[in-house]
Amino acid sequence: MANKYSQAYQRFARVVSEYVGQPLAFVAALSMIAIWFIFGPLFDFSDTYQLIINTLTTILTFLMVFVIQNTQNHDTEVIHLKLDELIRVTHGKHILLSVEELSEESVEKLKEYYTKLADEARSQVKDMQIVELE
Repeated sequence: MANKYSQAYQRFARVVSEYVGQPLAFVAALSMIAIWFIFGPLFDFSDTYQLIINTLTTILTFLMVFVIQNTQNHDTEVIHLKLDELIRVTHGKHILLSVEELSEESVEKLKEYYTKLADEARSQVKDMQIVELE
């Protein structure tokens, strides 16, 4: 059940990040600030008026931190997997394409696979160094 929610949140975070990262989103935010500033004198920039804008911006910023962090974590994992594949492909033929579209569970399985490969490679290097020293 948690995996279902995790995947839904990941899709949500990816879509929100894509939209919020667009120039139009910046223009919309700038427009809202301009509207707030224009209507300020009408309300004499009262404490309530200030509190409303401060509360809204704080809530939006707080929520966006989690959305952006989720997409950043996923993208970082994917970059690491692609780098692992580039290193590995020099010794074999296996290509990861469009890893960004995989679920978190699939990315985790790939991570386990490459961790196992790295452990095996480290073991081989240690064995080589021992033989060379003797």
